[in-house]
Amino acid sequence: MTNRIVPALVAALALTAAPHAFAQAAPAPVQSTPGGIVAAGIAYANPQAVVASSAAYKLAATQLPVTYKAQLDQVNIRRNQIAAQLKPMYDKFEADQKVAKPDRAALEAQAGQIQQLEQAGQRELQQIAEPVNVAQQFVLEQIGDKLSAATQAAMTKRKITIVIDAQNVLKADTVYNLNQDILTELNALIPTAQLVPPAGWKPRAQRDAEAQQAAQQAAAAPAAPAAGGKAPEGR
Repeated sequence: MTNRIVPALVAALALTAAPHAFAQAAPAPVQSTPGGIVAAGIAYANPQAVVASSAAYKLAATQLPVTYKAQLDQVNIRRNQIAAQLKPMYDKFEADQKVAKPDRAALEAQAGQIQQLEQAGQRELQQIAEPVNVAQQFVLEQIGDKLSAATQAAMTKRKITIVIDAQNVLKADTVYNLNQDILTELNALIPTAQLVPPAGWKPRAQRDAEAQQAAQQAAAAPAAPAAGGKAPEGR
């Protein structure tokens, strides 16, 4: 175990570190290959790239490190403290590996202790950064809620009947690229997004999971006796 603690934060901080980290391609201008034959009604798009290029997302990317500065500063401080705590343990582990006859049992014990501290540190960092993570998901959900309508509006204006995910397109003329059209519509529908979620807000995936669990519990619960019904008599 010679690797150092991973300095990356939870996925929530991707918005702060790299506003376009999950964008795979920026919306491309529409242009056709000279002499190419264009089939009408077909287009491709990269939803992630569109969202990451949206005005609401870009604005949130600049606001988030300001609004959540305290949490981000605390994460950086605590991460450095954890790294400092682990460094002598890493150094000892590496030194003990290099002796002529290393004690395998002792090395395994050291490795287990290091792993426990690493995992505890990551859990702590994730807990500190949770408000940032929730804020990012709140922004993305707001934009995502408008993406379908923006796509449909772009399709209508370009007379498109089918849109293929760009990740499934091996190669295509850029005249089929619908990204910029969708982006224009998306920016009109949601020029800005609220950054701070309301109290108690949960991401859609969590809400859906909780609703499903509640439905399963309700289905498994014994049916209540009918009102005014007579309880079965024992013998």
